[in-house]
Amino acid sequence: MKPIEDCVVGIVGLGLMGGAIAMALRNCGALAKNSNTVIGGSSITACGAASSGAGAARLLACDTDSEPLKAALAEGVIDEGFPSPENMLPRCDLVFLCLNPSTLLRFLDTWMPAFKPGALITDIAGIKGNIVDAVEKNLRSDLDFIPGHPMAGAEKGSFGGAKNVNFHGKNYILTPLKRNKSENLEFLKALICRMGFGRVTETTAEEHDHKIAFTSQLCHVIAAALIDCESDTGITRFGGGSFEDLTRIAMLNAPMWTELFLENRKELLARIEQFEKSLDKLKNYIVSGEEASLQENLRQVRERRTAMNG
Repeated sequence: MKPIEDCVVGIVGLGLMGGAIAMALRNCGALAKNSNTVIGGSSITACGAASSGAGAARLLACDTDSEPLKAALAEGVIDEGFPSPENMLPRCDLVFLCLNPSTLLRFLDTWMPAFKPGALITDIAGIKGNIVDAVEKNLRSDLDFIPGHPMAGAEKGSFGGAKNVNFHGKNYILTPLKRNKSENLEFLKALICRMGFGRVTETTAEEHDHKIAFTSQLCHVIAAALIDCESDTGITRFGGGSFEDLTRIAMLNAPMWTELFLENRKELLARIEQFEKSLDKLKNYIVSGEEASLQENLRQVRERRTAMNG
């Protein structure tokens, strides 16, 4: 893969995350020194600090909605905008598919012949099992697809909210395929670091979907349930930060999160049941007034959460 400064990069879907990735690519930092470790079977790249530097040689985007394209062009985020990918894909050395999982799979089915020979493709979808299965079965032999998932976002969707997405120090997960070219994988990891992310984890699609069900999907379920169980919209007058922190993500994209919950339902339901057991334990301590047991449980929780900071 040639240097990013010589690449034509395409963004498919210029919404919240597509816009944020375009902004990060517009002015990538200079390549920093990174360190690699292996923990629990997952390869982890810790990104070094990056200084400002040049981004992609040319940044293109396509979206069925003309408004984000107009805004991105006006702000200098992209060089060209397209209502359809047919004239964009043949020019792109690297393509970010910033689409919901089902839309992404339909896009690949429809536009597979249009990709430039030898192009590197990646995605940002929040589940990986079905995408990896489809790519392994249907991807053209001359293309390289490395599934990815940036662990970042913002409450307010659309391109207008993209400037509020902070990549600095955040996690990025890759679920490489056996067929991926090593030089393309190294290129993408380095580019992710240059975009501002702090750590890149390589793992399997299965482990991704298992752990994301806990760290992301369960959290959104809990936030939604908290809001659902209280009808007083003025209750924030009594908030001191805890409520706001816990429920921020309840301002979610309903169609996208419905799809993610249902597509990963087996893993998510197991995590919900796991949470229910812990909630019942705390509830029983409170009901029975078991002060010592409640205090010990909270102490253990504090210690475990502290240990998770690494």
